[in-house]
Amino acid sequence: MSHQNAGEDNLASMTDAWSAMTRGFLRTATAANRAAVSAMLPSTEESSGAEVDRIAPSIPSIDYSDLDWQFDRTVDDPDYISVGDTVTFEKTLTDDDIRAFAAVSGDTNRLHLDEEFASETRFGERIVHGTLVSGLISAALARLPGLTIYLSQDLEFSGPVGIGDSVSARVEVVESLGNDQYRLETLVRDEDDDTTVINGEAVVLIDDLPAE
Repeated sequence: MSHQNAGEDNLASMTDAWSAMTRGFLRTATAANRAAVSAMLPSTEESSGAEVDRIAPSIPSIDYSDLDWQFDRTVDDPDYISVGDTVTFEKTLTDDDIRAFAAVSGDTNRLHLDEEFASETRFGERIVHGTLVSGLISAALARLPGLTIYLSQDLEFSGPVGIGDSVSARVEVVESLGNDQYRLETLVRDEDDDTTVINGEAVVLIDDLPAE
């Protein structure tokens, strides 16, 4: 067997093991995603002491944004949401994000926090919490027009995300369920590795925003 084939077999084995370990995890992930989004909300200063680059939101459903966050959407009015509309949200998942999420969620698994420990695992390095990665789906959904309320989320994890990788979440409306409810396909990609790491579906309710 060539070195290339051996490497491909090892990668396939790792991916299969990861998928088996996480498949079906978080069939209803609302609470976990809230913790993930909380980890994305920085205090006045990062742990390094540098000021956070908060900027005013460009849409009324968001409290604030950050210079390092990117998003794009195909619809701006909740009355015109239809099948095929998408929102994409992208950010880099930093060591500060991982440590903040560990503190917020209580998930202090050494795989995410201890480099020496993680180097002896199948991954060979620290990886981002799966629920923090999936939290970017919540960030994308929050950028739909109107007030987005999570009703359900199914997820399937297919690979790990490394510390410092840029990750994008894309949500696409695939069905209007009536009563302002929508079913969406949810996809998360590791842009550094050009791989899909999460597939799933969400159901949301779109309410009107409160009057200012």
